[in-house]
Amino acid sequence: MHSDDWYLTEDVDDFLARSGDFLRSRPGAHVMQSTWAERVRTRGTGSFGPHAPVFGVLEQEGEARATFYCLPPRALGLSPLTAEQADSLAARLAAAGYALSRVGADHDTATVFAEAWQRHTGAAPTPRDTRLRLYRLGTLTPPDPLPAGHGRLLGEQDLEQAMHWCGAFAEAVGEDVTIDADTWASTRYADKRYLLWETPDGTAVSVAGMNPLIGGQIQVDVVYTPAGLRGRGYAAAAVTEVSRAALAAGARDVVLFADRSNPTSNALYRRLGYRRLADWAGYDFSRP
Repeated sequence: MHSDDWYLTEDVDDFLARSGDFLRSRPGAHVMQSTWAERVRTRGTGSFGPHAPVFGVLEQEGEARATFYCLPPRALGLSPLTAEQADSLAARLAAAGYALSRVGADHDTATVFAEAWQRHTGAAPTPRDTRLRLYRLGTLTPPDPLPAGHGRLLGEQDLEQAMHWCGAFAEAVGEDVTIDADTWASTRYADKRYLLWETPDGTAVSVAGMNPLIGGQIQVDVVYTPAGLRGRGYAAAAVTEVSRAALAAGARDVVLFADRSNPTSNALYRRLGYRRLADWAGYDFSRP
């Protein structure tokens, strides 16, 4: 290990051994780093095709100061970086021959890295359409009253329902993914738990999902109510109950992402007790 140097590895256990304390020091800011590291560790690098994910740690004086992950086909995710750190990473990856397709991180980090990548490679960055806001749960404040009904956590016997709801969510957000029995295990949806809000007659009307507990933190991910059922408080009820389930599972921190262009969902999460941590941004890179 050299001071002030980026250490790159395809060994996720090596990455976590070097960066685990750093990732846990700011679990909200590092949610994507921790999530993808755990996903690779659980599934194995072979599940990502012929090119293994790459992880990196900026090590200074024996301590981790920043991290990244790079998933096939060269999609980069970053922990918060200074402009100097972003430039050093861009220089390192460019010298190693990486041809990045995109980058995602908190807004300031994504922007300074995109600028640095263009300087070092000539690849022009284009802002991605989806702009996210990261929230962390403060004090959960359930709606009063809740709509009539109850929450139900799905189990292994409910796979068909989970696939149905995730497929509907993916279609609604424009995600290009096939969700069926053959593809389920390879999707990002397979490692989550799901909660349905059901009306008193057992009709499912809204879904909320949550990632596994990682480093004391759970990310609420996948919140969806069919268009014809919105405005009745079902999403608020589902998010309330999945947040309670996350806390009951031992989470010290509960986080979620919201689309900044959707004022309804942002207002809903704030009413439930979620507080803004950071705005997120992404850039696609042209070929230099």
